[in-house]
Amino acid sequence: MADKRKFYIDGAWVAPARPRDLEVIDPSTEEAIAVISLGDQADTDRAVAAAKAAYPAWSATPAAERLAHVEKILEIYKRRQEDMGAAIEYEMGAPHDMAIKDQAGCGVSHIQTFIDSFRDFKFIRPLHPDTPTSMVSWEPIGVVGLITPWNWPMNQVTLKVIPAILAGNTVVLKPSEIAPLSSVLFAEIVDEAGLPKGVFNMVNGDGIGVGTQLSTHPDVEMISFTGSTRAGIAITKAAADTLKKVALELGGKGANLIFADADEKAVERGVRHCFYNSGQSCNAPTRMLVERAFYETAVEQARKVAEQTQVASAHQPGAHIGPVVSKLQWDKIQDLIQKGIDEGARLVSGGPGLPEGVNRGYFVRPTVFADVNNDMTIARQEIFGPVLSIIPFDTEDEAVAIANDTPYGLTNYAQTQDGVRRNRLARRLVAGMVETNGQSRGRGSAFGGVKASGRAREGGVWGLEEFMDSKQISGWDPEA
Repeated sequence: MADKRKFYIDGAWVAPARPRDLEVIDPSTEEAIAVISLGDQADTDRAVAAAKAAYPAWSATPAAERLAHVEKILEIYKRRQEDMGAAIEYEMGAPHDMAIKDQAGCGVSHIQTFIDSFRDFKFIRPLHPDTPTSMVSWEPIGVVGLITPWNWPMNQVTLKVIPAILAGNTVVLKPSEIAPLSSVLFAEIVDEAGLPKGVFNMVNGDGIGVGTQLSTHPDVEMISFTGSTRAGIAITKAAADTLKKVALELGGKGANLIFADADEKAVERGVRHCFYNSGQSCNAPTRMLVERAFYETAVEQARKVAEQTQVASAHQPGAHIGPVVSKLQWDKIQDLIQKGIDEGARLVSGGPGLPEGVNRGYFVRPTVFADVNNDMTIARQEIFGPVLSIIPFDTEDEAVAIANDTPYGLTNYAQTQDGVRRNRLARRLVAGMVETNGQSRGRGSAFGGVKASGRAREGGVWGLEEFMDSKQISGWDPEA
């Protein structure tokens, strides 16, 4: 792998202007595994200048040529998928098998989906079938700053970089400083694919530094950010003076409505989804709302699943959850688990402290709380750990009211055999995404939310349009 202290700018690996080193910690062992440098204003300026210089030629490059570059990126990415999984395993603690198959694998899926969507994308199209002289033209935006999180590194990098460059933009990527190794590898892949100089640039840094510098830079036309709601608000304010386009994909506090007629696997499916990736997913169904007639049965089923959930080092193969990403995150989760106990929730499984037999690593006991009400801290705040809150309800109206009583609006879930009720719930639940009966969204669906979850739409055609501006044209000559 390339020197991790260097940045990828204008088609070359370059040393930072004034190096500030930061250790990358393996959360399974608490040991340093790499050292990166954090960029400063000079590094950000250099990367933005390279992207700005490359933009005129790249934006004018034929769509087929841009597509060919991305197809080459996919070819190399597939070849290096196991390397990518290993990087993610060590930098943020995703278990070995899951890191290769899901964490690294989602990059393959997203790149392929964008390739398929792009092939059919019409950059210039009539406003209506019967208005051949009134057109809508989709145009690239310019230099785009991309700020990505640590919890799903390649999921977010590929959801941003690939559609941005396909659309004709040039980019500066700032990955999370906590989990930067996968992005260093991604830059190697882009370099090998032969993308023109300056189209893709990467500068490591923190949010206060490079993140803010990109958000305020006068030559950056758009910021796409995935992370916390708090940081998303700060980025929006920082970008306001330069009137950038800002696309935010933020946190969530998903509600999973389980009715008494739900299928027999509904509770198990919900608990495992909550604990997946050690609970470090913004779309996790962390609030399980259960119809009272089925409530105690569901609580017992959830307890069994939690007790069967194995916690082990990310470096072991098999189906288990790994550590959370950092000591800071571990401490936050512990505080919230204790808050749940102090506020009167019934601790069904798990609780504070390390799992039995563990004396190092940022491991969290899979935890289930019952008798939670929606005013408790654990029902209001995004915990970002393997912690489930179970809340009873009596009627559909009450369930919907509880589900929607949150600042967030990313993904909600419903489990019922009643198709009419499923359809009704899908419309009533306030969220960017609603999934029912364990059925995943279709390939090419957009990922994104509403309210404090941000309003980005990432993936498929919507993900391409996110990185373009629409231009309205009249007097078009359809014969020219």
